[in-house]
Amino acid sequence: MSNKQIPQGDLGTFQTFMDIVETLHAPGGCPWDREQTHESLKRTLLEESYEVLEAIDKGDPKGLSEELGDLLLQVAFHSVIAREAGEFSLEDVLTRINEKLIRRHPHVFSDGTASEASEVEANWEQLKAVERAQEGIKKSPVEGIPGELPALTYAQLMQDRVGRSGFEWEDISGVLDKVTEEVEELRAAVTDEEKMHEMGDLMFTMVNLSRWMNIHAEDALRQANRRFQGRYLQMEELADQRGQDFNGLPLMEKESLWQEAKGLEGG
Repeated sequence: MSNKQIPQGDLGTFQTFMDIVETLHAPGGCPWDREQTHESLKRTLLEESYEVLEAIDKGDPKGLSEELGDLLLQVAFHSVIAREAGEFSLEDVLTRINEKLIRRHPHVFSDGTASEASEVEANWEQLKAVERAQEGIKKSPVEGIPGELPALTYAQLMQDRVGRSGFEWEDISGVLDKVTEEVEELRAAVTDEEKMHEMGDLMFTMVNLSRWMNIHAEDALRQANRRFQGRYLQMEELADQRGQDFNGLPLMEKESLWQEAKGLEGG
């Protein structure tokens, strides 16, 4: 049995949370926790981030509360690991984010002005550019995007950045025309290499269309995946209720079940 005592204090405080994390990572604590590194926790950090997104998509406040806690644990873990390696501490993390929030919100904490969200975003980009210049960093809008991002999110972030730099369509009609053009080029593709190339161009343009419609492409596709999954499960259930082998049904009957399942959504 462990000789470690459960940290005393209000379980609703950040200090108690950090006491628990420190206990787990201290000598005599949890062997698994003590073996973790920044590298070994990368996958867990990514998984926890997506579980937060799933809770949001499901409209599950209780689940979201739990998943945000799991995500916060990752921040604490990395901070403890870094402190033990002499890299930085949680206090450094908090200091830097507080400094950044104050610095990049002059319309709140200083004499800057911004009455609309679009102005805030524009000011934010200008301030980041000034910070990079002060640090002697010259960076293109297409650089510095995390390579671990999902491809759709990466594409949309890159398009957002170049759009703010002035490389942008005049209106959405240009984007719609580009979609049509890319579809025709995909139709004309012959080799596997050409098909891959044109499919990529089409998907990239569809992301841009999403951006012009104020839709996050990753969210749109994730919701479409969820709808398809729900309808397919409903189709299988309908067939089972009628004593039918779903896999053995002809395509026309499956299509009929699909339409029925679609009609039951939200009902």
